Amino acid sequence: MFRYHTLNPIADKGLQVFTDQYVKTDDFNEADVALVRSAKMHDLEMPENLLAISRAGAGVNNIPLDECAKKGIVVFNTPGANANGVKELVLAGMLLASRDIIGGMEWVRANEDDPEIAKRAEKEKKKFAGTEISGKTLGIIGLGAIGQMVANAATHLGMRVYGYDPYISVDAAWNLSRSIHHSQNIDEIYRECDFITIHVPLNDSTKGMIGKEQINQMKDGVVLLNFARDTLVKEKELVEALKSGKVRKYVTDFANLTVTEAPNTLITPHLGASTEESEENCAIAAVREIRDFLENGNIKNSVNYPAIDMGVCTAEARITICHLNKLDMLRQFMSIFSSKNVNVANMIDKSRGEFAYTVIDLDGVVTQDMIDELNSIEGVLRTRIIK
Repeated sequence: MFRYHTLNPIADKGLQVFTDQYVKTDDFNEADVALVRSAKMHDLEMPENLLAISRAGAGVNNIPLDECAKKGIVVFNTPGANANGVKELVLAGMLLASRDIIGGMEWVRANEDDPEIAKRAEKEKKKFAGTEISGKTLGIIGLGAIGQMVANAATHLGMRVYGYDPYISVDAAWNLSRSIHHSQNIDEIYRECDFITIHVPLNDSTKGMIGKEQINQMKDGVVLLNFARDTLVKEKELVEALKSGKVRKYVTDFANLTVTEAPNTLITPHLGASTEESEENCAIAAVREIRDFLENGNIKNSVNYPAIDMGVCTAEARITICHLNKLDMLRQFMSIFSSKNVNVANMIDKSRGEFAYTVIDLDGVVTQDMIDELNSIEGVLRTRIIK
């Protein structure tokens, strides 16, 4: 029996994926696994029995990843589960930036009691005239789950699409329309595109990636869209470009005082994945990852441990080991099984930075003294019997 705790409301469709082997607990300290959306976990004391955390969404800046890794707690996220919801909001952002729909609607609301409103509307509508996105050039920085969906959708709207991603996966490349131009240099995106949308993770190399230097390369009147992370853009430098008209519109999903007080901005309150479908998809994916990890020892979409898939165990026993990525670890593991006359039927060991994860199938019963000996090895963080 496994106990799970939800730090935020999690869609019922996801929780229904749990079997009767799982029971919900309201006490975080009792939990074997935790499911979270936006709750801040940095100040929480992680329980000794906590095995995994699954983030029902993509961003994991609310979770102390290194601290969890050091305790053998595997952290998952659900990349792509909310991609369609974000894609649709990006498309809406482009349309709102091109056509003054909001201004027109506000005019109607302000004059709703005017008996001549229909006649006046014909005279006033020219104030809200805009441009079409068909025929314009869209540059997409980052062709992951969201970026590739935006790219394909934009081609169907008649846009010329440039994509830049030096780390594009094979799957993402296969999913992209052949009409999309793959830019080899990000500067080409800045120079050539009427619209630029950012879809990269936040890390040391991407933080503040767009500032004055990059904006100066862009077309006059460019529209910049940011539904990834606000700190990817040096917003104080962007505000100056908005004031001068160099950047016509900044469309972002992240409200803060720097941009809310700036002109020519369209700001939504972090609505990217706020759809019923996205929340359900993320919850289902999060629970499936947790179940595969707890029941089979497999890791998919972890952000602090390597991906490993050994399928369902067909051997007599299976154990998993979270450990530091150090020399001689495997030899020490094997020597313990050899000393017990237990054959290793199958094994996978992978590393991710300073941490590693090993799954071992055995032709023999796992005994407590084996586990005790494994746990006594310097660098072993957590050992678990799957079967």
